[in-house]
Amino acid sequence: MEEFLNWWNHIPEHLNPDIIKIGSFQLRYYGLMYIVAFAIIYLLVLYRLNNDDYEYSKENIQNYFVWAILGAIIGGRLGYVLFYDLKFFIANPLKIICPFDFSNGFHYIGISGMSYHGGVIGVILISIFFCRKYRINFWRFADLFCPAIPLGYTFGRIGNFINGELYGRVTSMAWGMYFPLDPAHKLRHPSQLYEAFFEGIFLFIILWSLRKKKYFDGFLFSFYLVGYGLVRFFIEFVREPDPQLGFILGPFTMGQTLCVFMILGGIFIMVIKRSHSR
Repeated sequence: MEEFLNWWNHIPEHLNPDIIKIGSFQLRYYGLMYIVAFAIIYLLVLYRLNNDDYEYSKENIQNYFVWAILGAIIGGRLGYVLFYDLKFFIANPLKIICPFDFSNGFHYIGISGMSYHGGVIGVILISIFFCRKYRINFWRFADLFCPAIPLGYTFGRIGNFINGELYGRVTSMAWGMYFPLDPAHKLRHPSQLYEAFFEGIFLFIILWSLRKKKYFDGFLFSFYLVGYGLVRFFIEFVREPDPQLGFILGPFTMGQTLCVFMILGGIFIMVIKRSHSR
């Protein structure tokens, strides 16, 4: 048992985040996980299109995915800038979009720093615009996608785990792990794996089991906002706060603060849409 725990504790130290590395150019598993996540969501949505009561065409879904991916990327990046490191990016605006470092020669470093909540805002805004453009009921369209989305998060969080980033707080629990990017080199919660399971698999199972419920248009969307917000809020208690921010409201992190707004937004939508359906 001791030998197994020792192996488990040191798993992150034996993971190589690079698929290919040529000079300063890197192709990472993290990017591959994003591709897998979008592919799985797309296939699950097509499954619902063929088996549930939705009137959209395959072309509608394909067109929307281009919009949604752009919304997720742009929203996620701008969300990180605004919510997590605004002071730095005001002083270094080129670093918002520039993947190169010129401080010591010319190096490709990629673009690091994405906000989940910013990505959600970006996708919602671009979805509203898409639905208005093509005269689609936004609430019904959102309900089509929401049961599939959490399973995509599973792969995104696995990508974080392989990268060794977004690790948890220091722990004495036997299942803790050592992460190579941790300067203190202490045993920490593998919070990426917690998120992969609870934000991904657990929430997917619940939403997928509710996918045929017809309470009102927007039910699955509002349930998703509340469900993800609650799960993420509690996991944040074992996730290491962003070093440039730390705790912002007593014992609470920026992620938890944003989750509260997400939960309240979901509850508000649920109450309003339910009352209208009556």
